[in-house]
Amino acid sequence: MTVQRDDDNISHQMRKTWIRLGIIFFLTAVFLFFFFKSVDWNDVLANLTNVNLKYFLLALLLAPLHLLTRSIRWQYLIKYEKKGVSLYNRFAANAIGFTVNFIFPGRIGEIAKPIYLAQKEDIKRGFMVGTVVVERIFDIIICSMLLGLYFVSRPIFPAYYQAGDDAYSLLSFWGIFGISIAIFLLLLILAVYFYKEKALTVFAFLLRPFSKKISDWALRILEEFIQGLKFFHSVGNLFMYILLSVVVWLGITLFYWVFLLAYNIDVMYFSTYPYIFLTGVGASIPTPGMVGGFHYFSKLGMTSFLNVEANLAVSITIVVHAVQLVMTCLIGYAILWKEGISLLQIKKLGEDLKQ
Repeated sequence: MTVQRDDDNISHQMRKTWIRLGIIFFLTAVFLFFFFKSVDWNDVLANLTNVNLKYFLLALLLAPLHLLTRSIRWQYLIKYEKKGVSLYNRFAANAIGFTVNFIFPGRIGEIAKPIYLAQKEDIKRGFMVGTVVVERIFDIIICSMLLGLYFVSRPIFPAYYQAGDDAYSLLSFWGIFGISIAIFLLLLILAVYFYKEKALTVFAFLLRPFSKKISDWALRILEEFIQGLKFFHSVGNLFMYILLSVVVWLGITLFYWVFLLAYNIDVMYFSTYPYIFLTGVGASIPTPGMVGGFHYFSKLGMTSFLNVEANLAVSITIVVHAVQLVMTCLIGYAILWKEGISLLQIKKLGEDLKQ
């Protein structure tokens, strides 16, 4: 009877996996269809190498900058559980997490990243996962805030804001959507943190259909997760985290701005932000290596807000995606080689916790 139940569970898990993969690859195909729609390949290929080498090399150096700034910022979430966590280990966890995201579908790297650091620094896994949830919420909040500043600056620099009303309406929709989700999640985790006992009671009730072993494990992870929210008690720490979050996204903006300059797209630094915001929307779609979602929204952002011709936008998108993938994976694989760990082992860390 137990064997039959185990077989049924395995079969159910396999069906869920295949359905999830089917949806992911369907989305990838749809986005790629619209990305490549009406493309003149001769023009695209001609644009690929028409690049300012000085700016291109600078962009290569800037590509991994966000890994460093994210690693510095992360310490403000971790220090309440453990002080003196190695910057190298934080950087390695970020590089490995993004490498996993680039190679595998489902954004497994978002789980593998904190689990890797938890094992390296002997920190509770649930706690580390909690810090990454907070990190992503603040990424959305800061991105939406910068988008709001972009809209505020439109009347001051009208010459740099020449997109059509439809484009600004679409951008406004995604901005409102993003900030709404971020505020909802922020209020939810604050409620969980400040009303810990009630949250655990509700969660225990929801887990009643499961076995005691699974329920106990899930409740332990939730308690560790709640501990990862301790930094909300310090106003000064919260301020520094917000400030560093701004630094992270200004650095990402700098990378894309320099990359656009490499392709002779002469735009004001901050006027590139709608493009960056939309690429963030595309990158959040859990396709393998951001393929499809990133490409479509990158092309949309360049053609709608930067007045870039469609074929050139396709060329730039292909190259900028390749640069991010190659630079991130080179760093990630170098760290894995140094640590004597395979990418499949790291992937399994993420899958084990998700299951």
